[in-house]
Amino acid sequence: MAKLESTFKNMVLSLVIISMVAAGALAGVYALTAETIAVQEAQKQKAAIAAVLPQGCTIAEPEVVEGLTVYKAYEGDQWIATAVETSEVGFDGPQVIMVGLDAEGKVLDYVVLKQTETPGLGAHIDHWFKDTKGNQSIIGKKAGELTVNKDGGDVDAITAATISSRAFLKAINKAYAAIAANEVEAASGATVQNTDSQETQEAPENNTEKEVTL
Repeated sequence: MAKLESTFKNMVLSLVIISMVAAGALAGVYALTAETIAVQEAQKQKAAIAAVLPQGCTIAEPEVVEGLTVYKAYEGDQWIATAVETSEVGFDGPQVIMVGLDAEGKVLDYVVLKQTETPGLGAHIDHWFKDTKGNQSIIGKKAGELTVNKDGGDVDAITAATISSRAFLKAINKAYAAIAANEVEAASGATVQNTDSQETQEAPENNTEKEVTL
């Protein structure tokens, strides 16, 4: 095969061909993995719903309330709790959280589905607000007006990660607001039994930028 002459035109042509081959390869990989990724995301979401709701309850089909997806939980015909997928933008990007609230709006549990906060700082949202040290835990507290102590509230912010902490609590308050805006009445028609209590959390992505506490 004759060697291509080293000209600007031939170099551009070579780069175009290489780019097209690379793009095709990436598209092929995505097509092969997209379905697997979707299944994994669905499994993670299902596990999170089970983790934040009482065991043995019956979970109704999801509804969208105030832009958030809610899953009502029942014992017989009595509504006892709701799982809400909520989100807020933190210091380094979106925080996506599944939170369980009882009929009075108190936090039962939460699972962080996605986050890109700084490792060692804001990334601690996945467990900080469950720890019983000081006033860190929000478990058992009524959502709606949860705020960090630096803003006059009664929740200890993550050390050196006030921005991430504010965003997290704002997401939890949004979940409560969605329920309050469309107060749930006991109804039949629930379809899925909650038997899985495994909590699923996504490991934070690597991020070296330091968060500044306000």
